[in-house]
Amino acid sequence: MQSTTWRKIQFYSTQDLDNLPQLKKLASGDRLAMKAVAQILPFRVNNYVIEDLINWENLPEDPIFQLTFPQREMLSPEHLDKVIWHLKNNSPSKVLREVVQTIRSQLNPHPSGQVEYNVPSLDGKPIPGIQHKYPETVLVFPTAGQTCHSYCTFCFRWPQFLGKDSFKFATHESGYFQDYLRQHKEVTDVLITGGDPMVMKASHLALYIEPLLGKEFEHIQTLRIGTKSMAYWPYRYITDRDSEDVLRLFNKVVLAGKHLAIMAHFNHWKELSTSVAQEAIRRILSTGAQIRTQGPLLNRINDSSEVWIKMWQEQVRLGCIPYYMFVERDTGAKDYFEVPLVIAWEIFQEAIKNTSGLVRTVRGPVMSALAGKVIVDGITEIYGEKVFVLSFIQGRDPDWCKRPFFAKYDSEATWLNKLKPAFEQKRFFYEDRLDEILMSSRFEY
Repeated sequence: MQSTTWRKIQFYSTQDLDNLPQLKKLASGDRLAMKAVAQILPFRVNNYVIEDLINWENLPEDPIFQLTFPQREMLSPEHLDKVIWHLKNNSPSKVLREVVQTIRSQLNPHPSGQVEYNVPSLDGKPIPGIQHKYPETVLVFPTAGQTCHSYCTFCFRWPQFLGKDSFKFATHESGYFQDYLRQHKEVTDVLITGGDPMVMKASHLALYIEPLLGKEFEHIQTLRIGTKSMAYWPYRYITDRDSEDVLRLFNKVVLAGKHLAIMAHFNHWKELSTSVAQEAIRRILSTGAQIRTQGPLLNRINDSSEVWIKMWQEQVRLGCIPYYMFVERDTGAKDYFEVPLVIAWEIFQEAIKNTSGLVRTVRGPVMSALAGKVIVDGITEIYGEKVFVLSFIQGRDPDWCKRPFFAKYDSEATWLNKLKPAFEQKRFFYEDRLDEILMSSRFEY
């Protein structure tokens, strides 16, 4: 095993945008615009990303720079100008906060019914920090895991990083979700997510994981951990003070007879290119855990088949399993990152046909929408009508899965709710049943 020099993590946030020497080559107006966007969308980056991943000679086009630093086009001109005006005029902090909150509320902070329909109840009361959208899978949001080693500018969970509790999912106490799981034997998979659970100390993460290894939770077959840490801070598995404890915890899950899947978020092959990232992957795999990779298709970052070919091939070489290419969700800076579904499918199809069968475990392009995970299977012509061929990978009603359905071809559509049923149908086949499900599961907040 190669040795890796110990490294201390250092974070940079909005107040550092004026002081980072790498940004001095940008015009002062561009730096002010970055500060304005960072008032709305959370900004945080660490020294590893700055020093090892960003090519500072390629600003602003560098994909990792786009992935982590705010860009002026991420806000509408109206919103950007308003925030800049308040910054230039040194408006009182209370006034600026009110402006910021108003703008944030217009950016669809919780898409796909996350708050209204995904939060389950225990004894008639909603449980904080849990989502249960599909029968077999429960998502858990540990309170101490609601931050990240760096923030992605596209993140659909950006409200997790704000100070306003009403925007967040967080458990506050791990016992709540354990009580819920005891009563729901249909649940086989638990996904620990955030934020990023891997910002937590190993001892704290173990509080959520170890109880699920006991006999009363035999129905839990798979534990998943959603994380960007291999891309943004691979030292978490190598030289952090409790890195060995993390690896032992992973191995303990496997020895207990559970499947441990590390759901690794990668957006560009550059994140896999450093020796420390590759060593982190090797160490995780040595515990018996699997690494499945996923990420959205993003304008300006990875909107070419070449990027995905290179990234998937490298992931397979390192022993990872390509899992999802997502469609960027309709939240936050969606207008900046979104790609029409037609283009998304063309990029996916071009990439998949130029890779080996081991890459073709990946599914995409996939929309994680209100009704479920909907995949664009293709574009074809039926009885003279050009259509999208769609199907569910996951649905609020499991009976929807793998039943093909068709939408009218639309070259501009970027999300499921922009599509219309083909063949003169008034509604998609699942919509009546979806209305019933949502009526019975809605929580008012």
